[in-house]
Amino acid sequence: MSSMRDRMNKMMGRTRFVVCRIFIHLAGNEVAPIIGLLNRVGREAIDAEGEIDVLGEGLVQICEELLRNDLYWRSAANEGNVFWDEGEAGDEVSNLFTDSAERYKSDSYPGEQVGETEPLSLPVTRNLIVMITVAFEGEVPQLETDLADINALKAGLKALINLHYQRTLRAIQIHWSPARLGDELTDDQILENYPELIPL
Repeated sequence: MSSMRDRMNKMMGRTRFVVCRIFIHLAGNEVAPIIGLLNRVGREAIDAEGEIDVLGEGLVQICEELLRNDLYWRSAANEGNVFWDEGEAGDEVSNLFTDSAERYKSDSYPGEQVGETEPLSLPVTRNLIVMITVAFEGEVPQLETDLADINALKAGLKALINLHYQRTLRAIQIHWSPARLGDELTDDQILENYPELIPL
């Protein structure tokens, strides 16, 4: 992401902002519990009214959980841009937020009436997509490269954790699909709504 303009901006002492988004597709019977963690972290973020330290702690928990579950990683993708203007970086964060939110597609559990003798059960999704969008100051080579490789993706998630502790994160957004237990995300929906994913 380096260029002549980047070097000029650095020499002028301007702040470098990076906005990036990481997609991770997990698949398997064991991925559903991660949705519970995502929902809990999401509730805590809402309660904290977007306070960056709380968002950062949630990001750390999610990255650590994803790293623990690397066995279920199936595909990934990432994108990003460098900005020398904070307002432009903020606009990019807003654009990615809107795009991530619009990508949520799932088959909802139809909620049929359950008789007294019938067990209550929900279908367990085998697919989970996690979308992490961050804006940060400075340079992080581990996030400014192609992450559609298991080792690179691990390094990228660890770099996100470090950014929280270095206090250089300026924005954090996390989206996931399906959004709740009982919803299903089909293989066809993944192909349709997440075409950039590359098999790991």
